[in-house]
Amino acid sequence: MKTLRHAFALFALATVISGSPASAAAALRSNTDESKVGSLPLPDPLRAEDGTAIGDVAAWRARRRPELLRLFATEVYGRTPDAPRSGLRWETTSVDRTALRGKATRKEVTIHFTAQSDGPKLHLLIYQPNTGPGPFPAFLGLNYFGNQCVNADPGIALSTAWMRTSAEFGIVNNRATEKTRGVHAHRWDVETVVARGYASVTAYYGDLCPDHVNGLGESVGALLKSGTTEQRPADGWGAIGVWAWGLSRALDYLQSDREIDARRVAVHGHSRLGKAALWAGVQDERFALVISNDSGCGGAALSKRDFGETVAMINKNFPFWFALNFRKYNDREAALPVDQHELLALVAPRPLYVASASEDLHADPKGEFLAAKFAEPVYALYGKKGLGVAAQPPVDHPVGETIGYHLRTGKHDITPYDWAQYLDFADRHLKPQP
Repeated sequence: MKTLRHAFALFALATVISGSPASAAAALRSNTDESKVGSLPLPDPLRAEDGTAIGDVAAWRARRRPELLRLFATEVYGRTPDAPRSGLRWETTSVDRTALRGKATRKEVTIHFTAQSDGPKLHLLIYQPNTGPGPFPAFLGLNYFGNQCVNADPGIALSTAWMRTSAEFGIVNNRATEKTRGVHAHRWDVETVVARGYASVTAYYGDLCPDHVNGLGESVGALLKSGTTEQRPADGWGAIGVWAWGLSRALDYLQSDREIDARRVAVHGHSRLGKAALWAGVQDERFALVISNDSGCGGAALSKRDFGETVAMINKNFPFWFALNFRKYNDREAALPVDQHELLALVAPRPLYVASASEDLHADPKGEFLAAKFAEPVYALYGKKGLGVAAQPPVDHPVGETIGYHLRTGKHDITPYDWAQYLDFADRHLKPQP
């Protein structure tokens, strides 16, 4: 382990990370100039808070992993409350065995979080193959504009929940319309996923916590008495935590579905929902594979690089996403006791995939790659190989074994190219090998 720690230190020194604190005004301006990135060192995931070196899996599991989980919960995302399960139940509201021109079965399931039918609930949409051996492995993720946005299928129930108004996506007066059907179909590529032998499972993130400044006082937040954006415990959870909690509740249901193999579920997400997918995958080790797509600050990108979106920017623009404690590190990244490579390391030894886009500087593609690279020493404890490269690969050149990474040509989005890499990666890790 001395060699691994030495390699980690050398790589950290050789790669410039964020430097000196900036003024509040400067912090709200995104730096996209690598020459302005400083040399702030990263914390070592294999060294405990008291300086003790972590040299084996037993010490990682017993000491360092719980320590890092606590730090991320108290200082970044907020603590996930111990929610009672007594009222958790589900009902199947529709089944169509001839969906997608007969290639798939479409199921809609409502997960109730209380015994009351009018209480908070999550509407789950499932597409699963009609051919091939089951039960099927699955990709599970949250969507931005209701289940009907992932495919133009007219049989999908139209969401009636609050949404961010968008003329482009057919959201009028904060509600979905028929024009919303299929507007994010390219981001889900449902038919390709099903054709490859996987189920596609999704739910609208606004069912859990509406994505606005008062959202913490509604739905799940109201149920669990989480408080409001400004009136909550300093380590109380924010929207990212609520969305992550909802992904685990979806997995609770999948464990009861005999047509889905809940032991082979990949949790995935894009942008803010990529942050939620990572936090869900870290806390809930039932997820077999974790995928981050352009998740940026508070997701896969290193905070201490001070490149692209910063801690100060994200807390100012989205004050309800993270714990109040996270605001202590606005313009003070040097004081942050953790960084995102340690979040990624908490997925170990399960497969992890991190994806970036070449034009998405706001999400810091290099910082996302470096976080994945710096997570390698923890995977090595388990005898797992990581990225297999020393430097960020060229565009459209995927790399990695147990940790996967690619830098896609283009902007902040999910494309069929991204899905092709995720499916290939899942084939290696979730499907039985001959």
